Amino acid sequence: MDIKEIQSLIKFVAKSGASEVKLEMEDIKITIRTGAVGPSSDAPTYVQQAPILAAPATPQPASAPAETVEAQAAPAAAQEDDSKYITIKSPIIGTFYRKAGPDKPAFVEVGDTIGQGDVLCVIEAMKLFNDIESEVSGKIVKILVEDSSPVEFDQPLFLVDPS
Repeated sequence: MDIKEIQSLIKFVAKSGASEVKLEMEDIKITIRTGAVGPSSDAPTYVQQAPILAAPATPQPASAPAETVEAQAAPAAAQEDDSKYITIKSPIIGTFYRKAGPDKPAFVEVGDTIGQGDVLCVIEAMKLFNDIESEVSGKIVKILVEDSSPVEFDQPLFLVDPS
């Protein structure tokens, strides 16, 4: 099963209205769940069980209503600032790596200027390492994913200032 087939399966499950689909083959197990799992109940969530493990959700402490209003205002202000940037998203499900190897330098750092076609990171999917290349030119403003962490299809990875 290749990446295109997995992406097609994800789209099919999202459109079908099924709440969960499990697919088990010789060397891979994929579970696709949709429904009210996280903060946005309309967005489907995708979990690939092997070899990638999803990070556990961290419990949020109870807070007073006044603190909740302040907490909601801060992300809104941050999103307004981010609107001028281009978001580079993951084209596949897999494990995000900032470097080609443990002893190699990171492909990009915050502040680096990138060109179209530059390799930004590597995503491992089904034991294949896929170079993720930039489709835009600009300056890396923010790296949104930690090294060696699982990423989902269409998950934001980088913010780029195109100016």
